[in-house]
Amino acid sequence: MGTSAVRAAKGPRAVLLLALSGAALLALCGLSMAYGALGVPLDQVWHTLLGDPPNRRVDNVIWSVRLPRTALGLATGAALGLSGALMQALTRNPLADPGILGVSAGAAFAVVLSVGVLGIASVYGYIWFAFAGAMVASVLVYLLGGLGRSGTTPVKLALAGVAVTSLLFSLTSAVALTDPDALNRYRFWSAGSLANQDQEVLVRVLPFLGVGALLALACAPALNRLALGDDVARSLGLKVGLVRVQGVVAVTLLTGGAVAVIGPVVFVGLVVPHIARVLAQYAGIGPDHRWLLPLSAVLAPCLLLAADIAGRLLARPTEIQAGILVAFLGGPFFIALVRRRRLAEL
Repeated sequence: MGTSAVRAAKGPRAVLLLALSGAALLALCGLSMAYGALGVPLDQVWHTLLGDPPNRRVDNVIWSVRLPRTALGLATGAALGLSGALMQALTRNPLADPGILGVSAGAAFAVVLSVGVLGIASVYGYIWFAFAGAMVASVLVYLLGGLGRSGTTPVKLALAGVAVTSLLFSLTSAVALTDPDALNRYRFWSAGSLANQDQEVLVRVLPFLGVGALLALACAPALNRLALGDDVARSLGLKVGLVRVQGVVAVTLLTGGAVAVIGPVVFVGLVVPHIARVLAQYAGIGPDHRWLLPLSAVLAPCLLLAADIAGRLLARPTEIQAGILVAFLGGPFFIALVRRRRLAEL
């Protein structure tokens, strides 16, 4: 079978896989708007969205609370999934993740610093600090992970990320403890949650996430060539340095924007790309980033919304933050990856 025939065979399977993932995401969106402190039947959710609510209370809950929360989970989940898949492809490191490699911690420290020291209280104000913190942390981890004769390796990057994350976490705690307002904001925000956000926050952060997503998806063809190695990619005419710069900008926008709004949610960017690769392998698509990146962008909100729904149901009438449940699930997954005997670059 020729190359064109193989590509033609992959297309329908990839579209089917994306459609099934999208259907699962749509179902989770419905559950996200139905479950909470006030249970709303799915038929009432549907009628409310169509402009025929059963009563004023349900109408207010759906439009003012549940719909913005679900939309925020969709946007930030897709951002974290895309950034994780992009980081793993750029570094050829199966352990790469915005949370593990210190990007989320850098954004978090910059946000707390802007709130505690500069008194900035709005998302649109401190989101710029989140971008700067994410950028500086990612560069620092990459430089530290490249020290030594062996150069950059997956384990060295992970260790550098853990070290930088620990340092930034200590600095973040120090700033938060010296300022009551920063501490109050940080205590809830640091756990990672979709709660207590309005539509205005999503509207303001969405342009940054959109630009980051476009840059990430535009890298997909180049990532396929980069997976062959830098030397081979250059011989095929790829400008490796330009691709990496574009990828870093995309990761900064995606991670900085998501962390500024929902807090430093870890492991979404680590777990989801691996799930996407397994599903793509079973579907016969292979490691094609033109499909892996969109699939990660669809599956990541599934994980985040599922954790958010579970947090509401497990602790009713209160809730457990989604970031806590995601970390609870992602921790064992990370340990399993590290313990693999043949941990290799992607």
